[in-house]
Amino acid sequence: MSDYKFSKVTPEVQRLADKSLEGYKIDPELYSKYDVKRGLRDINGSGVVAGLTNISTIKVIESSDGVQNRGDGKLYYRGIDVEDIVAGFVREKRFGFEETIYLLLFGDMPSAEELAEFKTLLADFRTLPPSFTRDVIMKSPSDNMMNTLAKSVLALYSYDDDANNISIPNVLRQCIELITLFPVISVYGYQAYNYSKNGESLFIHKPQHDLSIAENILYMLRPDSKYTELEARILDLALVLHAEHGGGNNSTFTVHVVSSSGTDTYSAIAAALGSLKGPKHGGANIKVALMFDDLKKQVSDWKDEDEVKNYLMKLLHKEAFDHAGLIYGMGHAVYSTSDPRAKVFKRFVEMLSAEKGREDEFALYSLVEKLAPEVISEERRIYKGVCANVDFYSGFVYRMLGIPDELFTPIFATARIAGWSAHRIEELINSNKIIRPAYKAVSPLRQYTDMENRMD
Repeated sequence: MSDYKFSKVTPEVQRLADKSLEGYKIDPELYSKYDVKRGLRDINGSGVVAGLTNISTIKVIESSDGVQNRGDGKLYYRGIDVEDIVAGFVREKRFGFEETIYLLLFGDMPSAEELAEFKTLLADFRTLPPSFTRDVIMKSPSDNMMNTLAKSVLALYSYDDDANNISIPNVLRQCIELITLFPVISVYGYQAYNYSKNGESLFIHKPQHDLSIAENILYMLRPDSKYTELEARILDLALVLHAEHGGGNNSTFTVHVVSSSGTDTYSAIAAALGSLKGPKHGGANIKVALMFDDLKKQVSDWKDEDEVKNYLMKLLHKEAFDHAGLIYGMGHAVYSTSDPRAKVFKRFVEMLSAEKGREDEFALYSLVEKLAPEVISEERRIYKGVCANVDFYSGFVYRMLGIPDELFTPIFATARIAGWSAHRIEELINSNKIIRPAYKAVSPLRQYTDMENRMD
């Protein structure tokens, strides 16, 4: 590993940065003047329609009082209610993420024969190129596993003799390979980092052909490779619920934008990883977990509603945790009364907390889920309801599973690449134009001044 490090910000760079600041500022009133939707969202948070998709649907079922944008949320994969999909997996006691991948990629739930063939294909592709672990993952390991994933995805381009071929069969082959390799790269990247930075023992467990993706994550991650059935099923459920969430979320929209340029699969997926790494997108579950770490230090009685409510007020007033003024895990751009993913997930989180003897923590999470909307509605002007989103409970689950914080977002990526892959294929099939939105220029026009006439 090289000892070379980039230099930090020098005084000269800081001076240039200070000089440039004024030239970047835009008067917020101009967004209203020119009717520009900041973040491509309306005032109520709804996204501006930028395309069409068959892959998933996010809806708010209007409440009985008819209030606009206020009601229970619904999520459909290829037109099928995700709550019904999960109910089927639970009822028949089987792992469902592989079926969900199949549904998203091909449009229908697989038959038993189709599923068996697809699982075999996934297992056959679950092998990294020779020496890849040593030459790519082990060398210059990063403390951020999302960077490790992105680096590894781009490196895989060099191992693909047909990397630039964007025919649908070839892109599908590439996507399936990446889907099945993401958990391997993520876990190996974490093991490599611990070995190089923290001096921990290095153990590399090869993924097993007959295990599900969720089982293999736990098998590869744990030193003894052991896990309970409930642990694996809840991780599988988390993957199902994170697999897809419409074409407008930041990372999936990134896939559409980058794919529309005609670039290769590895570049498109690496771009999506860069988006998901951002704390406003994929890093929310870590923020929730850290916020609760702080809450547990500041609140002496976890059952005292007044004490918990007071802490939440401090969060909104920027007096606690990271002073950002946010209650992480609460609120969503579309869902108002309920996030269907959080609603489904919560039942199983309670089961796992009982197995782990952490019922008190689950009760604390439930109390915050109850109180946070009340506090937010008292303190903030909101245009729709506020509810717990899927990230509210996922970090708690990952910690109960012994998954390190560094792997929270890569686990999200391991799920979401199923949706990314479907959206990439959809973009390549249906679009023949590069995505190019317009930006309104608001800077005044000026005359060029010769060097000899410029003032220092």
